[in-house]
Amino acid sequence: MSKATRELTIRGLILGALITVIFTASNVYLGLKIGLTFASSIPATVISMAVLRALGGSTILENNLVQTQASAAGTLSCVFATIPGLVMIGFWGGFPFWQSFFITLLGGATGVLFTIPLRRALVTHSALPYPEGVACAEILRVASPEGNQQALRSLIRGSVLAAVVTFMSTGLRVMQDGWSLTLSLGQSIFRLQGAYSFALIGTGYLVGLTGGLAMLGGVVLGWGIAVPWLTAILPHPAGVSATDFATGIWVHKVRFMGAGTIAIAALWTVGSLLGPVARGLREAFSGTHRQTLDETDRDLPPAIMNILLAALVLGLGALFTLFLWPVTPHDFLLVVMLALGLAACLFIGFLVASACGYMAGIIGSSSSPISGISIISVVALCMALMGLEALHLVPDALSAHDQHIAIAYILFVLTALTGSAAISNDNLQDLKTGQLVGASPWKQEVVLLVGCVVGALIIPPVLNVLYQAYGFVGTMPRPDMDPTRALAAPQPALMVDLARGILLRNLDWTMILIGAAIGAALIVIDRLFRLRNLALPPLAVGMGIYLPADVSVTIAIGAVIGRLFDKAHRNDVHDDDSAGTMIASGFIVGESLIGVVVAVLSGMSGHGDLLALPVGAGTAQIIGLVVFAASLVWFARQLAQSRKPG
Repeated sequence: MSKATRELTIRGLILGALITVIFTASNVYLGLKIGLTFASSIPATVISMAVLRALGGSTILENNLVQTQASAAGTLSCVFATIPGLVMIGFWGGFPFWQSFFITLLGGATGVLFTIPLRRALVTHSALPYPEGVACAEILRVASPEGNQQALRSLIRGSVLAAVVTFMSTGLRVMQDGWSLTLSLGQSIFRLQGAYSFALIGTGYLVGLTGGLAMLGGVVLGWGIAVPWLTAILPHPAGVSATDFATGIWVHKVRFMGAGTIAIAALWTVGSLLGPVARGLREAFSGTHRQTLDETDRDLPPAIMNILLAALVLGLGALFTLFLWPVTPHDFLLVVMLALGLAACLFIGFLVASACGYMAGIIGSSSSPISGISIISVVALCMALMGLEALHLVPDALSAHDQHIAIAYILFVLTALTGSAAISNDNLQDLKTGQLVGASPWKQEVVLLVGCVVGALIIPPVLNVLYQAYGFVGTMPRPDMDPTRALAAPQPALMVDLARGILLRNLDWTMILIGAAIGAALIVIDRLFRLRNLALPPLAVGMGIYLPADVSVTIAIGAVIGRLFDKAHRNDVHDDDSAGTMIASGFIVGESLIGVVVAVLSGMSGHGDLLALPVGAGTAQIIGLVVFAASLVWFARQLAQSRKPG
């Protein structure tokens, strides 16, 4: 293989596997501790370039495949949002390796298979911005020998600024990581938040004004209307501050409204994609069509895809059988439960993969609400199970003891769905990067599968180590452990509560249905706007309601700065090699890398505040405000100066 065409290599696969170990462990720890993870594509790109350049003979395509593999495995760690629920309800006493490994692997591999037709619908024939995919491509380009040196300097400046600010806030803790303002008007409570996050500023710049303002509209609906209304009509608990009360209302009420909006908007989005996805399926499974394509547009051969599909169906069927075999009778009803699990993975899985891929295309993988899709999936699974129960097609063993085994089975199937959604969410960013740098899609799809294998090997032991070291809130492996150090595991706890509430018929559906009605209204408004060449993406509005307000507000700020100060940033279109694009990409790079470093140190030491300095909260807030404001002014000046004539 010549240096010019070097792409899929043994050393690249080994390097991707090594990077995977770090990112997967870090993401699992962060997810269980605070409910958030970091996107691993960009850090993987930077690390890959440094290592391969030191080894010599690297190419942009080889670097791209390493980051593709590593980011897939790092993203697969999103199963932390569901699989710990099996321990929390007492169904498992730990994380059995083979069951955990195969449900993670098969779920992730299903996501890879889904991304093949989705690539054509959402990447090849789509104008979605894919901010992180574009950022990765720019990093790869400017780091190559032919790269634009001016663009490289812009990338480095953005990276250094974001890295310094992030290290000050999350590492040294000498500045706050965001701001918030709480106001009361009568009994109503209003709250506005923002994050001192340059990754979100960069994402907003790359997303553009339409997506940024749509998310801001979601914040207005959630925090400007729903929270004030609910705080006015619900009793305010004694001893609870206004800020905590408003936040609790958002977490337990308004966020479900956002999930309802996302559900309707996602269904509409998937419906609108049926034509392009159907064409993508025909092209992907057409051997004759494949032969007419260039290397840069070829997916895996149809024969391989058919074998992969058959293997996934057989593997999932065997896995669900082994899960249910010890706890249910071996009769026709067991077959019905297997059919439910397989149908969920193939049909609901494809729907959520499409929705996640579309959301990642709008705002990037980091901010795409995987937990919101998990909420929709657990609701759909539970409703399907209740329908079968009404037809007397559910084994009595599943319904016994307050639906204990039924909840466990829902969580097990949901783990596969979450893995599939997370992989689709991240992989389409990687395939966008590949499209921009001239990679071979089928080679990317191969390393995506390799990344799923490596990630699935690592996740079960990491989960066991963390559970034995810290435990989960409300679930400790040993009685002598300190409950104050337990990992919060917020998403698994939420999934357990949702499944239990639906199956025991005591869940409050009000907010989900209100959100669904809002989603339907937003679809109508968007169609009317488009008659005037305007847009209000309903999915982006739903994400603005569901995501923490500081995420959406900061993304909107980045979008507005891009529109106001970059004269070429019009109609949500920008040059790939412009100073603004490179600085915005650098923002994502710098914050992501420091996020990885801090996460690794936290995981190794068991202390999230290992590097923290003793600075008062008031002082830290002032420092944060001054540093962030000054940095935004610098960014605006760079955008304006880069577009001056001459």
